[in-house]
Amino acid sequence: MYIHKEGYRIIAATIAIVIVLISLMHRFIDSWNWYWYFLSAGIIILALIIIRFFRIPARELVHNPNQIISSADGTIVVVERIIEPEFLKTECIQISTFMSPNNVHVNRYPISGKVIYTNYHNGKYLIAKHPKSSTLNERTTICIETDKGTRIIVRQIAGALARRIVCYAKEGQEVRQGDELGFIKFGSRVDVFIPLDANVHVEIEDKVKGGLSVLATL
Repeated sequence: MYIHKEGYRIIAATIAIVIVLISLMHRFIDSWNWYWYFLSAGIIILALIIIRFFRIPARELVHNPNQIISSADGTIVVVERIIEPEFLKTECIQISTFMSPNNVHVNRYPISGKVIYTNYHNGKYLIAKHPKSSTLNERTTICIETDKGTRIIVRQIAGALARRIVCYAKEGQEVRQGDELGFIKFGSRVDVFIPLDANVHVEIEDKVKGGLSVLATL
């Protein structure tokens, strides 16, 4: 396990704040009791939780050109047929994964291919489980085309807590299944739009892991 680069500044600032707060407490509090020890422990635990947000566990990632792999850790909250309105503009299957603050927050490419479209949208910060968050919230849309011409869309969506979407995808870039697509700080949601003839392997409330869990087979 290692710490993701997107967390370096936040973690450094968090550690600095903890050191300053506890140093000031030791300097100005003459008589320590259970309350001050409890408060110090709470500050340290909060810092450890923030550090944990940016963990990246070691994984043997799945690589299979016929499989669509989960882009995120979390819980499946949507599996339905829908018309993707932004780029594909056709009916497809939407699979949505809700990322809680407890999940690993890195996002991965669900399949290998060429990035043919990326677009960032400003938007609202509705709760990520809200049905309209896919079209109303701040989001980034990425379309990957496989060497067989299949187009898969991945959409990173900010939520009520997540206010920072990081996307590494660039148009024209060749990408490999399982590689890092981006990062959503402090959880949210990732939608994947796949062809209607794909064989879906997940259901609502299933727990999935990015780079490991098979969402569907082409």
